Amino acid sequence: MMAELANCIRCDKLFAKTTRPICQDCFKEDEKKYQIVYNFLKIRKNREATVPEIVEETGVEYDLIMQFVKDKRLRQSQFPNIGYPCERCGKEIGTGKLCDDCVDSIQSDINHHTQVEEVKQRNEKESKKITYFTRD
Repeated sequence: MMAELANCIRCDKLFAKTTRPICQDCFKEDEKKYQIVYNFLKIRKNREATVPEIVEETGVEYDLIMQFVKDKRLRQSQFPNIGYPCERCGKEIGTGKLCDDCVDSIQSDINHHTQVEEVKQRNEKESKKITYFTRD
């Protein structure tokens, strides 16, 4: 299988794209930044740092730290104050794309919609029943 040529989304350099949208040089730079963040968080007093505090102390970009969290390289179970925003309401979460409240709300909406559809179908079936009357 041959890799396709692509431009790096960071530096626009042409490279052979495999699984990442960035070139090897940018990937190495990201790995260095990951080590900076991880080394900062390894220190006991820093384990409860928030993302803005990590950005301030390490100089690593917010978006890159968020990518480390989304890629599960930095886990909320190890570092309880790092998370990323729910895609629906913005509440900070540590896994998935939606917070529990949004998942519950969406599930409730789906259940309600399903019940409404069932009632509509039942009413349609009832209205299709034909009643015959006879006269004596």
